[in-house]
This record gives sequence, C-alpha cells and structure tokens, in this order.
Amino acid sequence: MFPLKSCFPPTKEKCGFGGFGTTTTTAGSAFSFSAPTNTGTTGLLGGTQNKGFGFGTGFGTATGTGTGLGTGLGTGLGFGGFNTQPQQQQQTTLGGLFSQPTQAPAQSNQLINTASALSAPTLLGDERDAILAKWNQLQAFWGTGKGYFNNNIPPVEFTQENPFCRFKAVGYSCMPNNKDEDGLVVLVFNKKEADIRSQQQQLVESLHKVLGGNQTLTVNVEGIKTLPDDQTEVVIYVVERSPNGTSRRVPATTLYAHFEQANIKTQLQQLGVTLSMTRTELSPAQIKQLLQNPPAGVDPIIWEQAKVDNPDSEKLIPVPMVGFKELLRRLKVQDQMTKQHQTRLDIISEDISELQKNQTTTMAKIAQYKRKLMDLSHRTLQVLIKQEIQRKSGYAIQADEEQLRVQLDTIQGELNAPTQFKGRLNELMSQIRMQNHFGAVKSEERYYIDADLLREIKQHLKQQQEGLSHLISIIKDDLEDIKLVEHGLNETIHTRGGVFC
Repeated sequence: MFPLKSCFPPTKEKCGFGGFGTTTTTAGSAFSFSAPTNTGTTGLLGGTQNKGFGFGTGFGTATGTGTGLGTGLGTGLGFGGFNTQPQQQQQTTLGGLFSQPTQAPAQSNQLINTASALSAPTLLGDERDAILAKWNQLQAFWGTGKGYFNNNIPPVEFTQENPFCRFKAVGYSCMPNNKDEDGLVVLVFNKKEADIRSQQQQLVESLHKVLGGNQTLTVNVEGIKTLPDDQTEVVIYVVERSPNGTSRRVPATTLYAHFEQANIKTQLQQLGVTLSMTRTELSPAQIKQLLQNPPAGVDPIIWEQAKVDNPDSEKLIPVPMVGFKELLRRLKVQDQMTKQHQTRLDIISEDISELQKNQTTTMAKIAQYKRKLMDLSHRTLQVLIKQEIQRKSGYAIQADEEQLRVQLDTIQGELNAPTQFKGRLNELMSQIRMQNHFGAVKSEERYYIDADLLREIKQHLKQQQEGLSHLISIIKDDLEDIKLVEHGLNETIHTRGGVFC
C-alpha cells in the first residue's frame, strides 16, 4: 500500500469521488471494502484495524442491523458521500459502532482463518501446503480468489478489502460546504448531459410528480454536470411556499429521506436515476470520527501519513482507493473536470479578447469625440466672439477691454521674442527634425531629409548654380578680351618691325 498524493480541485463540483458510501439500502458499496462485521480488533500483524465501517457503505452497513453512525452523518460528499440512511435503518448511536461484543468472535475467527490460509494451511498435510500458502498469499495480495486451508472449514474469501491487498492508495476529495438548510440533493442520471438539458423542463415536471404534485412545492435545478461513462449529475432543491406568502427550502436530509422510500426510489429509477445523495457539509465531530479510524483494509500507518500529507486539511479529506477500477474511475472524473476547466478557460479567453477589441474601439471613439468636442468648442468660441463683436458694435472700447487688449499684446510680444517661447519652440522643432532625421538614417540605413529643408537646400543650390554660371560667363568674356589684346599687340609688333627694315 502506498499513499497517492493527488486530489481533485478544491471545489465541490470537482471532487466527485465515490469513496464515502452509497445511498442505497443494500450492503453493497462503491468501494466495497468494509468488513462484513463490526468492532475493532487486533489485526493479523498486530496493528489495530477498525472493521466497524468502511468507505462505501455509509459508515457501516445499510441493512438495518444498526451498525451506522446514527442520524448524525447525514451529509454527502461528491459521488457516494456520507449519506443519511432512512430513519428505519438508523437504530444505534455513535457509541454502538464500537460496542458490539456479540460480533467480536466472528471477526476474530475471520482474522484467524485468514492468518491460517496465508501462513499455515493444513489441507493436504504435506509439503504441498507450503505451496498452497504461497498461492493464498498471492491471492490475498491481488485481492481476489478463495483461500483453502482446512478440510473442515470453508475457504476464506479474498477481496480487495483485506489488509494484505497491495493495490490500494489514498487520495483526497473535497468536502462540501453547503448547509442542510440549502436543501441541495444530487441525482445521478444514466443519461448524457445533452439529453438532460434538452429535457430539463420535463425532468422538473417529473420530479414534481414524484413529490406528489403538491402546488406548494417547486423543484429547481441548481446545476448540471457531465460525469464519465455518459452519466450526468443534476443538483436540485425544493422550495416550499406557505399560505402566508413566505417560502423556504426543504432541508436536504428531509428531501433525501423522501427519495429513499421504496416506492419513490422505484419512480426515480424509472426516470434514469442511479444514485441520489445529499450535499451538505460535515460537522467537526464527523470529520474527527472519520480521521481517527482508518477504513477497513487500510494500514493505520498509511492512513496517518495520508492525514499528514493532506495539502489542505480545511477543505480536503483523505479517501482510500482500492483496485484499478476505482483508480480508473477517479482518473476519468479528473479528466472530465480538466476538460470542463479548459472549456471554461477558453470561454474566458474569448470574452477577454472580445473585451479588448471593445476597449480598443471605445478608446478610438473617445479620441474621436475629444477632437470633435475641441472643434465644437472652437466653433462655439468663434460664434461667441462674433456675437460679442456685433453686440459691442458702435460702442467705445471700455476700460476693461483696453486692459485686456494690453495684456494680450504683452503676451503676444513675449511669445514673439527671440529668446522666449516662440524661439525655443523653433529650436525644439529643429532638434526634433534632426533627431527624426538621424533616427530615420539609423533605422533605414539611408539619408532622409525633411521636405521643407530639402526645398531650402534646392533653392540655395539653385542660387549657387546661377552664381557660378554668371561667374563662368564673365570669365569667358574676359578671356575673349585678353585674346583680342594679345592679337592686337602681335600685329603692332609686326608692323613696327617692317618699318625698321
């Protein structure tokens, strides 16, 4: 045996684990690992094993033999929780669980027979008994089969509830936090969730008929949840209205007791109900009683370790898991809850995306309305100005108006001063243009010039070009003049030379 440190999410909707008893009136159970007899005795290996009750039988058998925990345990936990048994079956008090000495010999004989089958069978009287002992040990470890050990005594039935079964683990389930006054009762239908939802109104009417068709009672559906193996969990409550106009919820234990009546239970089975249970919280005394006594077949050391390893003792409670079938069922439930969580997360993600789109659209509209408001404000101001001008037309300028004009001229002069605001703004604009230019060059790895600056550069270069063209034309004219002068000088020299000759 080993503790399995896993649990469902700590919500009552996610912790369905059939480990705390059934709600039927038979001795069978979802786990079926409480011993058939009562009282705590010393185990085979010296450990104290409480065989008085086991998970899956509603704290004791439900056959009316009076081995339950009385009327105190009337709550449900997940699928197969602590369920209130019908009143005719609750005939003992809490102390009766541990004080039934008339059944102690049967329990002792069971343990002695099991020990004999595992250690010292005397069936054949030779060395084959040792082989038979090993075979019985293997069956006990596996949790199935019969252990023959004596010709005069019936064989021992090995089930998964025996202390030697190796396929056991301890998990954790969430404890419900609903009050009995909330009136929540769980009905498990052997139908798909889609079928239940499509016929929800017919289901409510059928349940109302099961309750006798009383007009003062109203059946309400609290929630619908999918379970593995095409099953569906429906949580209901019934509201009772009094003649004076007030209303109250029928307590969960009362409603459950009504559903557990033989004729009512038959009607529910015809509707497809396979299991019914209350969903109410456990009292501190019930929790203490549960934790103090290890379930049948679970080693006390493992149970104590499971209590120590409980990740949240306020919300979770350890429950045993026996056999691969129960482990598979728990795995299916957890997979189902994971899918539901993922579906809910997807819905939330879609809602968030839609809200983000709406926020972006709203922000754009707000900016648009702000611009529109500013434009309307300017227009309104212009209208007021024109109206005021027309109203004051023909009147001399008053003193307060003259004072206001002087202030405006002063402000305008300060703004236009070279070293004041306008000059600084021009300087900042130049720096911004330079930064944008350098940023564009670095990011795009090419030169970029502002259109206004480019126009100025073009104009300057054009002027420079025109100046150079004019200078070149002057130089050409001077060169022609120089050539004419040189030519005239040469002719004069030749003429003089001819005269002297």
